[in-house]
Amino acid sequence: MTTESLFETPHQERYFEDYLEGAIHTFGRVAVHEKMIIEFASRYDPQFFHVDPEKAEDSIYGGLISSGWHTTAIMMSQLALYYFSDVSSMGSPGLTDLRWMIPVRPGDTLSVRTTTTEARRSSSKPDRGIIKTFIEVLNQGSAVVMDLKTTSFIACRS
Repeated sequence: MTTESLFETPHQERYFEDYLEGAIHTFGRVAVHEKMIIEFASRYDPQFFHVDPEKAEDSIYGGLISSGWHTTAIMMSQLALYYFSDVSSMGSPGLTDLRWMIPVRPGDTLSVRTTTTEARRSSSKPDRGIIKTFIEVLNQGSAVVMDLKTTSFIACRS
């Protein structure tokens, strides 16, 4: 099941009832540039293959690559814009199985694909639902560069 209508525009209002189990959504488009890779890594992950294009040429990656944490931050920005809603998002108790499979390089364009793997109303707090989501970050060739599993709390309409 692929559903796009509620997830095409940033910051649309949606509630727990809109997150359908089995639904797949693809959204966002972020161009990754050398400058942004270096700026992020200089502050948060200053390994040479993230901050020094010349040294990175001699690394196992053969060039500058984005920090996995940068890729994760880009993913989160797109989730906050397109997947979660300001009227209902209640945070997350965490994530599991985070994997970085393919390096992100300058010139790549990233998008996010979500699959809602579980959607159930909370038995202890009936004002909210619990959704489990498998998230993939895709490059411009639709190759999966990163994936993870998350749990989120989402307010119900009623």
